[in-house]
Amino acid sequence: MPIPSDSDLHTLAENLGIRLRGSHHRLVTAESCTGGWIAKAVTDIAGSSDWFDCGMAAYSYEAKQALLGVRPQTLEVHGAVSRETVIEMVSGALVNSGATIAVAVTGIAGPGGGSEDKPVGTVWIGWKRRGGYARAEVFQFDGDREAVRRQTVAAALRGLDDLAG
Repeated sequence: MPIPSDSDLHTLAENLGIRLRGSHHRLVTAESCTGGWIAKAVTDIAGSSDWFDCGMAAYSYEAKQALLGVRPQTLEVHGAVSRETVIEMVSGALVNSGATIAVAVTGIAGPGGGSEDKPVGTVWIGWKRRGGYARAEVFQFDGDREAVRRQTVAAALRGLDDLAG
C-alpha cells in the first residue's frame, strides 16, 4: 500500500467527520508515536469542533500513566508498545474526556528503538466506543519515521470510520 499523502489524510479525516457528526459521536485521541498528528488531521477539517473533543500526546511512561491511567505494571511487564498498553490508553482517554469514541496509538517509528520482537514499524492501534469493548490491532509498517507515522494516522482514521458507522 502506498504511503498516504496529505490529501489522503485530509480525505480520511473529512469522511470521518461526516460519519461522527451523523452518529453524534465526539472523538478523543491518545497518541504516542504520532505525537498529535491524528488530532492535527481531524482539526484540519472545518467544523471539527462539532465532533472532536480533545487529544492527548502521551510519549513518556509518566505521561501515559498520568494522562491516560496506564498502570505502571502494564508498562513494566509488556512495555509501551503492546496490546495491553494501547487498550489501557484508549480506555483511559474515554475516562478522562467527554468523548464517546476513542483511538490510541503506540509504536516504534524509528529510526532506532526497535528490537527483534518489536522491530521499527511495529504499531499498536486501539479503538473503543464509550461503554463498549476495546479493539486492538498490531501493524508492521515499512519506511522511514515519517512513513511509519503517516501510515499509522491513516490506519487509525480508517478504524475510527469503521467504528463510527
